[in-house]
Amino acid sequence: MHFRNLSGKSDRTEWRAVMYQFTKDGAGMCDEDDSTLVLEPDKEAPAKARRFLAERFAEWGIADDHTGRLIASELVTNALLHGEGPIFLRVFRDERDGLPTIEVRDGGDGRPLVQPENYAATSGRGLLLVAGLAHDWGTRPLVEGGKLAWAKCGL
Repeated sequence: MHFRNLSGKSDRTEWRAVMYQFTKDGAGMCDEDDSTLVLEPDKEAPAKARRFLAERFAEWGIADDHTGRLIASELVTNALLHGEGPIFLRVFRDERDGLPTIEVRDGGDGRPLVQPENYAATSGRGLLLVAGLAHDWGTRPLVEGGKLAWAKCGL
């Protein structure tokens, strides 16, 4: 995507605004097995992500959505706490194996890392939970900046 920066904002800020609008406009055009939700980076984002995922799983006839809701909540919380800008949640079924897949992306540069177990810590267990519950998961930087974290839910 190419655009001219006419606002006087930094290229990165302008890109985020364009991507926000692009994703917001494109969310309704996803096919029936693909959905995207744009979340504001606020304390309501994890709850909205859980509800969104539960709705998608119900549409697909998946009765047990507990693991998916937990994974979505943890990935969105990680983006909220350590990322930048709007949070994009995408839920779809992988056409190769049919497994529900959750993607969360944000504009932050930091890479999510699983923290070592620390029984005295009061936080830092989110990705450890994702790693233990997901069929498969990972992260990758995005060329345009930011990162994407994804996880596949086993059925």
